[in-house]
Amino acid sequence: MHLDIVSPEKNIFSGEVSSITLPGTSGSFGILNNHAPLISTLKKGKIKTLNPAGTNDFFEINGGVVEVLKNKVIVLAE
Repeated sequence: MHLDIVSPEKNIFSGEVSSITLPGTSGSFGILNNHAPLISTLKKGKIKTLNPAGTNDFFEINGGVVEVLKNKVIVLAE
């Protein structure tokens, strides 16, 4: 699935990932390929991604919003 993480200042990440773990305001949650459509708020924390090569990447955010639709995930981060 394709992931875009953007902040008001810059594009933080854009690329293909196998899974994503996000710091939701009601608790951490994961997103896999073919996930149901979703919009959720995020709190301060780390986004963890698993890329197709099998390694993890981490991105620190101060909150934001995530949208999941048709294997495309967009994180609007603070």
